[in-house]
Amino acid sequence: MVITGKFAMYVTAFVVTVSLIEAFVLWRKRRDGVKPFSWNEVWLSLADLAGRKLSVLLPLSLAAPVFSFAWDHRLFTITLNSALAVFLLFVGQEFCYYWYHRAAHRIRFFWATHAVHHSPNQLTLTSAYRLGWTGKLTGSAVFFAPLVLLGVRPEVVLATLSLNLLYQFWLHNDWMPKLGWFEYVFNTPSAHRVHHASNIDYLDANYGGVLIIFDRLFGTYVEERADEPCRYGLVHPTTTQNPIVNQFEHWVSLGRDMASASKLWHAAAYLIMPPGWAPNGKGTTTEILRRQQEELRQAGWQRPGVV
Repeated sequence: MVITGKFAMYVTAFVVTVSLIEAFVLWRKRRDGVKPFSWNEVWLSLADLAGRKLSVLLPLSLAAPVFSFAWDHRLFTITLNSALAVFLLFVGQEFCYYWYHRAAHRIRFFWATHAVHHSPNQLTLTSAYRLGWTGKLTGSAVFFAPLVLLGVRPEVVLATLSLNLLYQFWLHNDWMPKLGWFEYVFNTPSAHRVHHASNIDYLDANYGGVLIIFDRLFGTYVEERADEPCRYGLVHPTTTQNPIVNQFEHWVSLGRDMASASKLWHAAAYLIMPPGWAPNGKGTTTEILRRQQEELRQAGWQRPGVV
């Protein structure tokens, strides 16, 4: 969270308490083993939260100089002295968040951090605050610099982003049903379950924060289907119980791929191309996985248990 002071402390305490209550209830309900509950996923999320709180002590941030430059060269100076100004900030922040989130899935450099958020193999409220330790070092906040350039103070932009993330806390559950008309405008648990699913039909979808309208506008909205239950986690699931491995395994694999590249532009492409990209065209990007699935469907293949 970017919001500082006592409010941030109270929010963190509330989020952790509610998520642990949910974890205990789910554990009690799932002790029959039909859908087992993993406390290890909870501990990894708590370790992530603790690590990010400690990272606040590090002064290094790639976004800070960009924000400073944007503010020094701002086009206007916007004051939030009307409901219209607040509304426009909200919509603008949502627009920036959509493109940040889409880039975090489609550019491997940003995915190396964001993959940590998608590493839980179960979706619970504790998943909401597993966000990765290296976000400040990748400079992902630069996606919100246009708001600063327009004249919104940097601290206001970051506080608005924190409120966006706070809204998303309740989206991380697999027990809340669809919410009718609310689904058409706002991000909901159902839409966010799709976002966290590793099913090929669900990959790279529903990037919105509070709103889902930009996904509908830009063609990335996918509805949750009763005939396609969500499988949570990564396409290649992580099973580590080590928080250090959980945080850095995608950076290690990225570095390994870049080091093994036979051409300089291949090494650079590993940074900016989607996760799963390979120079020989035989990787595991979303597009390749979907093409392979479609070829199997056309050949008459069906998943076991599907009639």
